[in-house]
Amino acid sequence: MEPRVSIITIAAQDVERLARFYEAMGLKRHPGFGNEVEFFQLGGSILALFRRKDAEADSTVTFSEGVGRVYLAYNTRSEQEVDAVLAQAEQAGGRIVKAASRAFWGGWYGYFADPENNLWEGAHNEAFPLDTEGNISLPA
Repeated sequence: MEPRVSIITIAAQDVERLARFYEAMGLKRHPGFGNEVEFFQLGGSILALFRRKDAEADSTVTFSEGVGRVYLAYNTRSEQEVDAVLAQAEQAGGRIVKAASRAFWGGWYGYFADPENNLWEGAHNEAFPLDTEGNISLPA
């Protein structure tokens, strides 16, 4: 296995509602796939929104309710950008789970949930630099 993640899929109750949320967050929906699955290009990976009942049938797994044990992170270039991302999420219909604050590791971070309670962390960590295209790197 190569060290990469190709597609991050959210099993959505309402694909269209989540697609509108992520569009309001600045992501561009890829045209031509319809309302059963939606795709958004995320740099070198893809965010997919797949109808939950179809994802359960496809994977043969019944998903539990509530917040899962996996959450996504959006790292930023500045502390101010963390605040802006949290505000944008709230304006787009998400919910602030934890307001931005100083982290024990010295950075600035907070959490928001999308309209179906999928958890995202917004964080600025100088030890994990972003290149000009937004790709993150582990410290040397």
